[in-house]
Amino acid sequence: MQPIRAGSRGGARIGKLKHEILREVGMLSRCVQSICDIRFRELRLQRGQAIYLARVCERPGINLIDLSNLLKVDKTTTTKVIQKLMAEGYLEKVRDKKDKRAWSLHPTQSARAVYDSIIREENRFIDICVGDFSPKEREKALGMIRRMRENIEGEWIKAKA
Repeated sequence: MQPIRAGSRGGARIGKLKHEILREVGMLSRCVQSICDIRFRELRLQRGQAIYLARVCERPGINLIDLSNLLKVDKTTTTKVIQKLMAEGYLEKVRDKKDKRAWSLHPTQSARAVYDSIIREENRFIDICVGDFSPKEREKALGMIRRMRENIEGEWIKAKA
């Protein structure tokens, strides 16, 4: 992979973006994230923690590496977020009975109670974002975004290696 280089001054030709789609996806993601950060403040959830909490509730017993891969974030970020969620009483780590070096993550009763609020808000965002889409358009949009993610996933794996 070639390093990204800044253009030189003095009349250098500036590249042109091929398409706005990633910028739109990014703006959509940041809008949702900002709203979540405000709405979940009262639940003692800080920036971006709700998605980690939701995934552990949906997959009790998941380990840090699998959670990092699922969310497409680095293990260090996951570790920091999980430590904060544990300190707030939302998650607990349990040592694996077979492999004493391994740990799994489990939601507490507090997490399960908050999970419903997270999913309710996520469903509200879905209704707002695709409210005027037909069922066929919803499925098509999901399929196309999923393909985009699958197409870039190989690059993500290479970049994190």
